[in-house]
Amino acid sequence: MRPSNYGRDVTASEPVSLDQLIDDCADIPGALRQRVRPLPSPRQAAPWRVDETCVAQVSGLDDY
Repeated sequence: MRPSNYGRDVTASEPVSLDQLIDDCADIPGALRQRVRPLPSPRQAAPWRVDETCVAQVSGLDDY
């Protein structure tokens, strides 16, 4: 069985000022705003490797 308000148009007014936007965000429950897990630390970048193909791409461009 569907709820009585099923299919009704939902209207949400857009905030017209920064204060209204902050108030709207303050209404979001804390459980939804908090991170459950911290982001992982960035991993180390792989060392650069130059092979024959890379060298061939720039050969003759020393004067450029």
